[in-house]
Amino acid sequence: MKNIKIGTRNSPLAMWQAEKIAHQLQSKGYASELVPVLSTGDKNLNKPLYSLGITGIFTKDLDIALLNREVDIAVHSLKDVPTLLPEGVKLAAVLERDYPEDILIRNSKAKNKNIADLSIATSSLRRKAFWKNEYPNTLFYDIRGNVQTRLKKLEEGLADATLLSLAGIKRMKLEIEYELVPFLLQAPSQGVICCTALADNLQLIEILNQITHPETYQCIQVEREFLRHMEGGCTAPIGARATIMGNDLYFEGRLASLDGLKKIELKEQVKWRKGLGLHFAHKALSQGGQAIMEALKKQL
Repeated sequence: MKNIKIGTRNSPLAMWQAEKIAHQLQSKGYASELVPVLSTGDKNLNKPLYSLGITGIFTKDLDIALLNREVDIAVHSLKDVPTLLPEGVKLAAVLERDYPEDILIRNSKAKNKNIADLSIATSSLRRKAFWKNEYPNTLFYDIRGNVQTRLKKLEEGLADATLLSLAGIKRMKLEIEYELVPFLLQAPSQGVICCTALADNLQLIEILNQITHPETYQCIQVEREFLRHMEGGCTAPIGARATIMGNDLYFEGRLASLDGLKKIELKEQVKWRKGLGLHFAHKALSQGGQAIMEALKKQL
């Protein structure tokens, strides 16, 4: 196949992830080139792109470039990818998951502060809700930008600490002190690099299948199915983690109200079978999750 054009956002972490895909393709004998896609709202589109609408704030511009055939594949952090993809777009490859955990990073003046007394900088509804479930009196501040920008804002005094994905810190090889936060069950598919392609590009999809990690793919299918049927998307405080254990699958799922006062939690080990994400979603909804989701829809 010709040189594969890899579309990517232009942040340092996104470029690193695109390079990772390029190296995987190279190991299979395929040449590629990176095509940074800037966030622009004025692309001329000659046809409707989505029958379902564009919902991924971090994936929209790459989706447009892909559908306009400006790039052959688009690389994402899978946790940012909506569970309902644009018409004609397919999740074509997932790499082996690494570092799925959330971490706490303190600024230099809060190293010895009690964790319950920390002010936290995060814009994630999931992280806020799960944190409030443990520490309901916490003061929160919104924070945005790439990893380096967030760390700079933290050290400038925005808050005592911030919450990030461990994968971003490890991938950028940042030497920084952090604490694991077990009660912050990660977002579905966190720690997974993926790429999407046009569903009708069968030759390319066959190539991308060669770099997919089968076990990770099985797990994220369950997590994303759980998220989709919980009707959460990226706007609800939902966490999920599936792990293959021999012929079994171990699943943890969590849903919380925005104030953190109500929480539904699942921990279950079952024999692997199709449809487990739907099974876990139905279970969570029947155990009080439906009421939480209905309240969330009124608040958001």
